[in-house]
Amino acid sequence: MTEETLAERVARLEERVAALEEAAPEAGPPEPADTFWALDALKERAAGPGAVLFTGSVTLPSGEHYEWQQGHPAGDLLADDWSQSAEALSALAHPVRLLLLREIMHGARTAAELAGLESLGTTGQLYHHLRQLVAAGWLRTTGRGRYSVPGERVVPILTVLAATRR
Repeated sequence: MTEETLAERVARLEERVAALEEAAPEAGPPEPADTFWALDALKERAAGPGAVLFTGSVTLPSGEHYEWQQGHPAGDLLADDWSQSAEALSALAHPVRLLLLREIMHGARTAAELAGLESLGTTGQLYHHLRQLVAAGWLRTTGRGRYSVPGERVVPILTVLAATRR
């Protein structure tokens, strides 16, 4: 039995990678005929009255990258007490709070940075809106007046915004 040199092993691995890359189709946007590729996959997995799924891969302007997927059986959603979602939805239902979330996702992190934005009102109003967003789980405090959107909330926020588009 002969021992392979490092160069021979690397060459063999490079050949295998090249063969795999040639065999694998390029990832890209779905074909027009495959418009509902995500929906078709969901229907294959969902039982009963169906399911709701949202997913996303997002790199924020600040450079942070998040990937998230969340799914729920439709029967569970239809049976839930929807009033329990009122606080979280209400926190998003104010233009100043949406502006704060957008600015924080773009990299503004401190209350002082946020206070410099026009249309926020007084410092007291700013802290009121920040408290509402923290209480609803859309923001978290990281100490010393710093705020961030929890990673698990980035895609849901963008999903809610996408759902409002017509």
